[in-house]
Amino acid sequence: MKPEFLLRLMQKIKWLAGGILLLIALLWLADRIWPLPLPKDDLARVVLAEDGTPLWRFADANGVWRYPVTHAQVSPYYLEALLTYEDRWFYSHPGVNPLALVRASWQNLSGTRVVSGGSTLSMQVARLLDPHSRTLSGKFRQVWRTLQLEWHLSKAQILDLYLNRAPFGGTLQGVAAASWAYLGKSPQNLTRAEAALLAVLPQAPSRLRPDRHPQRAQLARDKVLKRLAEFKVWPQGSVDEALEEPLWLAPRQEPSLAPLLARRLNRPNSPPLIRTTLDASLQRRMEDLLMGWRARLPERTSAAILVVEAETMAVRAYVGSVDISDAKRFGHVDMVTALRSPGSTLKPFLYGMAMDAGLIHSESLMQDVPRRYGDYRPGNFSTGFGGPVAASSALSMSLNLPAVQLLEVYGPKRFAAELRNGG
Repeated sequence: MKPEFLLRLMQKIKWLAGGILLLIALLWLADRIWPLPLPKDDLARVVLAEDGTPLWRFADANGVWRYPVTHAQVSPYYLEALLTYEDRWFYSHPGVNPLALVRASWQNLSGTRVVSGGSTLSMQVARLLDPHSRTLSGKFRQVWRTLQLEWHLSKAQILDLYLNRAPFGGTLQGVAAASWAYLGKSPQNLTRAEAALLAVLPQAPSRLRPDRHPQRAQLARDKVLKRLAEFKVWPQGSVDEALEEPLWLAPRQEPSLAPLLARRLNRPNSPPLIRTTLDASLQRRMEDLLMGWRARLPERTSAAILVVEAETMAVRAYVGSVDISDAKRFGHVDMVTALRSPGSTLKPFLYGMAMDAGLIHSESLMQDVPRRYGDYRPGNFSTGFGGPVAASSALSMSLNLPAVQLLEVYGPKRFAAELRNGG
């Protein structure tokens, strides 16, 4: 009897092994025929100051605001709130939580439409990458895509996809865009209450938008906080403090510094985070300074400021025009990069050095009259001459005769040496 029993057992094992191998082959073939639709790197772009302050932002090609972020760049509070509320067993299950699926299937036996989803975080990512109908067939498709995710990506990569793709209302996608838009801060610096709020928003981004439905958003946030206390993820005292924290939203004001530089740096191959050497505080002061001079400028006239640190040659402030929105002053034209005469470019340095040397002040009278220097007879762009003119006016109108006379007094060699010393 034993040999017959062993023979039958071996036969069953062979059939079982063959079935498993066939299943693996079919899954491998299906994975090749219906590959996982991994997203392309279509991200919004942010131009940053040297200290990381956002200066200007650009949406992606579809008008969506999505900024790159990884799980290492968000607050631990947010990750704890997200995983506790959405998927406690994220790091343990194979993408699909069998117990949750059994529960959802039991609740859905009464009809063909899904009542309870039982979705893990991996399943939510699968749905974001490959949207489908909320039917049982759609659920099976979601499960298949989830298994593909788990085969091809690590848990950390799947989590990062969620952090960058989760919907947060309107055209906001990803926790970084939501954190900046709603709270005015980096996702690294969230409080416990803020982390709980952002963790729950993707469940119903339109219905829970905190800028439109603050009471609903706060109730949902508090539900997350209580869950965290229930599972002892956070101390009860910390949760109580978070529950007392009012739902505060930052004013929806997009960063608006250095627009012409931002436009210049925003190229198809630019990275999502465009880092500059600008000093955000100095940039704001220079823009305010130029705006204050706006009323003193002649009509249809613009101006620019470029501040460069002599020791490092790093650009610290870049103001390309008086006002980018002022069409009458050609505000969209970047006067920093506009072609101009090299001599005119050096005139502000000459006048500044002459003032430092005590040779002139802003109201010193200079002579805009014809004069010959050997075979050289300088003239003005307007071809005319204005006679006596204040130094400030001579500089603002870029008159050549007063500049040549001032250079003669200051000394060409001295001027050239000062320019070299300045970098």
